[in-house]
Amino acid sequence: MGNAGKFVERARARELRAQSWTLQAIANDLGVAKSSVSLWCRDIIDFTPNPRNRGHSSMKPHPMRVKRLAEVDRCQREAVALIGMLTEREFLMYGLGLYHGEGSKTDGVVKVTNTSPQILLASVAWLRRFFTIDESRLRLRLYLHEGLDLGVATEYWSTTLGIPMTQFHKPYRAEPRSIGGSKHLMGCATVVYACSRTHRSVMAMIEAISSSFAGPG
Repeated sequence: MGNAGKFVERARARELRAQSWTLQAIANDLGVAKSSVSLWCRDIIDFTPNPRNRGHSSMKPHPMRVKRLAEVDRCQREAVALIGMLTEREFLMYGLGLYHGEGSKTDGVVKVTNTSPQILLASVAWLRRFFTIDESRLRLRLYLHEGLDLGVATEYWSTTLGIPMTQFHKPYRAEPRSIGGSKHLMGCATVVYACSRTHRSVMAMIEAISSSFAGPG
């Protein structure tokens, strides 16, 4: 089940982050990857590092923060129980909807760009499941801001998506000033599969779904 199944570790990571633990300290404490901790805690934006909390902390998180995190975790557990396992058709339709919203419409190339590992992982898994592809033609381009660790980000996306680093294009490194106050530690990744037949098949299925909502005449 991967990161999605680690409910106990995820809840503990969020609790420690709310107490101003650093990502590395949380990862060390839980015995998980720092990238996983970053993903679990990415919505905790009002974080102020406190050096005295890197080993352990006696500080108590704000009650409203604890309540919010508990609500998020409850909703996620309920969602997992409600959704269950997707059927093949449900997975196909989900992937088409995802591509309709996030994918490139340019003829000849299947391409999805995002900072979310969940979206890209679902897109790549869907592509592999329902289309006959040549794995050696999958490519990934990484957009990563200067000052962030390129090696860690490259390994992260390669491991997450199952695409060898030898199939990565040269990354684009952006100046920090060009992004305002927002930084994605693992960057923004673009998965590319250049194949006209595959792209046209995807777009034809999306059109078939869209046309079903068209009125008479």
